[in-house]
Amino acid sequence: MTVYLVGAGPGDPGLLTTRALELIAAADVIVHDRLIPAGALDGARPDAELVYAGKRGGGESTAQAEIERLLVEHGRRGRTVVRLKGGDPFVFGRGGEEAEALRAAGIPFEVVPGVTAGVAAPAYAGIPVTHRELASAVAFVTGHEDPAKPESALDWDALAAFPGTLVVYMGVRRLDSITARLISAGRDPDQPAAVIERGTMAGQRVVTAALKTIAAQAAEEGVAAPAVALFGPVVALREELKWLERRPLAGLTVAVTRARAQTSELASRLRALGAAVVEAPAIRIARIDGPAPDLGGYDLLCLTSPNGVRVLFERLVRAGRDARALAGIQVAAIGPGTAAALAEHGVTADVVPDRFVAEGLVEALADVPVNRALIARAAQARDVLSDALRARGAEVDVLALYETVAEPLSAEQLVAVADADYLTFTSSSTVSFFLAATGDLATARARRVSIGPVTSAALREHGLEPDVEASRHDIDGLIAALVRDATAR
Repeated sequence: MTVYLVGAGPGDPGLLTTRALELIAAADVIVHDRLIPAGALDGARPDAELVYAGKRGGGESTAQAEIERLLVEHGRRGRTVVRLKGGDPFVFGRGGEEAEALRAAGIPFEVVPGVTAGVAAPAYAGIPVTHRELASAVAFVTGHEDPAKPESALDWDALAAFPGTLVVYMGVRRLDSITARLISAGRDPDQPAAVIERGTMAGQRVVTAALKTIAAQAAEEGVAAPAVALFGPVVALREELKWLERRPLAGLTVAVTRARAQTSELASRLRALGAAVVEAPAIRIARIDGPAPDLGGYDLLCLTSPNGVRVLFERLVRAGRDARALAGIQVAAIGPGTAAALAEHGVTADVVPDRFVAEGLVEALADVPVNRALIARAAQARDVLSDALRARGAEVDVLALYETVAEPLSAEQLVAVADADYLTFTSSSTVSFFLAATGDLATARARRVSIGPVTSAALREHGLEPDVEASRHDIDGLIAALVRDATAR
């Protein structure tokens, strides 16, 4: 039994460490904060117990004593416990207190550091906390001390005279008194200052001003927690070094409606381009159980999606077979995503069309001799390919490997979708199931982005015109089309 005190980083999912992800995947119990990154728990086991133990300044919070009791209780049961904390557990995270409680109870623990907001938020704002010419030292200060202390443990005279950058955590509600004490103790009132709200996260905001006016400026702009404040000459570098705002999708919110299992790649790429991503999977891929097909009698195998590849090989593996079952068969993939899924199993697609739709695959197979073909696909799919091959005289069997079913959306997801700037649709099924789930949201202000003509046709069947259609009908094409549209607006 071990309890792991794990830092989840400041909010950007990309800043979760490899070790943190490994432990999340292995944990029996995860006791987590409010400010962990979006999707941080996606890698948890389906049977893992997820325990919310969040805190909110001035709002409903889980008492620290209760958190420590939970860790000790689950640890004593011999379970692998992850205490997942925003930032770093030992930097104003009360991880030291939790470690002391575990030690007193005789429960083994390990600490996994995380990227702390006091370094990451300024970096995302284009402010280096140290600089060879401007700041050779940095001090990290809490703006929220233990209220049970008889007096502040902070030496304000020393902090005012500190020859470097001051970074204040959890001080947004006390910013006025903090800056007043620093100025009263002798810190230059005209020194550059900044407040960074939601650092590294979607919707990060940065407010800059002089030390003497930063509190009023932050209040005027409605800055709220979570936020860190910085005081020092390095803040003046922001205008030159800011980079986050220069990404092509910065400031935009994009809703992703594809199945949860396929969302992560698209979401991470959109986030890397600066977008805030709303994961609103309208469909779920449901595997259809069945035996592995006998491929010996076919001269052509057509696969129309990565999902089909995955389920086909699951069936083959359960039957004790592998890629050798495809030996001597021409293999056609509807697009590069499907071809890449085949390559993961050691199979190189013989035919990949230039247009990633069924019509394109029909064209690509025009000169390929076919006597007997197997089309492995979703249960609900167009019959364009099977009809075309039969018209050529081929015997065609269709193997339904999976079906798409509706995935209910939560109230929070519906609210987030309503505020999105773009809605992305990657298949006709995402269109129909999303519109069934959202109703009036179909007419929301978001621009609709379609992966290709088949998906666009599904939108039109519902009386909606796509605002953007990808010319290359895959995820690369969808992202490129979205970026072009966003840049042109």
